[in-house]
Amino acid sequence: MNNNEQAPNCMAPKGKLIIIGGAINTGSFTETMFGLAQNMNFFERGILKRITTESIRDIESRFEIITTASLIPDKVGEEYIKAFAQLEVHNVGALDINSREQANDPVNIERIRAAEVIIFTGGDQLRLTSIFGGTEIHALLLKKYQNEEVVIAGTSAGAAASSKNMIYQGSSKDALLKGEVKITGGLGFIDGVIVDTHFVQRGRIGRLLYATASNPGILGIGLGEDTGLYISKGKVMEAIGSGMVILVDGRKMFDTNLTDVEMGQPVSINNMVVHVMCDGDVYNLEDHTLNIHHSKSIPVS
Repeated sequence: MNNNEQAPNCMAPKGKLIIIGGAINTGSFTETMFGLAQNMNFFERGILKRITTESIRDIESRFEIITTASLIPDKVGEEYIKAFAQLEVHNVGALDINSREQANDPVNIERIRAAEVIIFTGGDQLRLTSIFGGTEIHALLLKKYQNEEVVIAGTSAGAAASSKNMIYQGSSKDALLKGEVKITGGLGFIDGVIVDTHFVQRGRIGRLLYATASNPGILGIGLGEDTGLYISKGKVMEAIGSGMVILVDGRKMFDTNLTDVEMGQPVSINNMVVHVMCDGDVYNLEDHTLNIHHSKSIPVS
């Protein structure tokens, strides 16, 4: 086995995975919106704070922001550093790795080795997999996630690339036409799921239905903006943030015409199960149970 192959391991990973659907103006930065003032509430009580508190040394942890997916890596890296500074987190660096050579560079490898929190930013998930897949950094990340109390987080493209299977292309309006949705291998931190982001805002339910119909054993996860999943032990998924997480479960699908119709033709699906998760709800990937968090009712005056 070479250094880039992950040994089979049935043990639950020690690492924590936090995947985020992206954001509009709530602190999980997009390519076009970088203001800090409107995001203060998010920094104090939102997902970035959760990433920090879940890390092994809280605000003293070493953070590395991987901006590879972004078209404006310098700007995105700066904004994440500023954002975490608002949370009193100052041991933060930005890694703009834009080639496979850099993903095998000993200096970059050592920075990842020393990191206790690694965050993949938004952008193009295909850049992440094509640059990191099979490299020394990829192998190290998989090893750290399995064996160390590291936090690996991804927003938008970083979230989409976190699973073993990854959606990388497909318009929302034509998603249920055969061949429209394109799927490839992701970075592989979690298996048995496929993730789509900006889910509610961009109307991507068709993409996830198609992806799940093509492989009903895989749970589809649609992450809304300013919303994410905190995944522990590789199986316990807690919804965090202000929006919704949509789960598409095809295990009880009765039938589909996916293999019968020609390319570009509409696809029929019979009996796809859909769940909706909000902040505090927990889904277990092992037994496929959803526990909804019921907050105390506010009395009507």
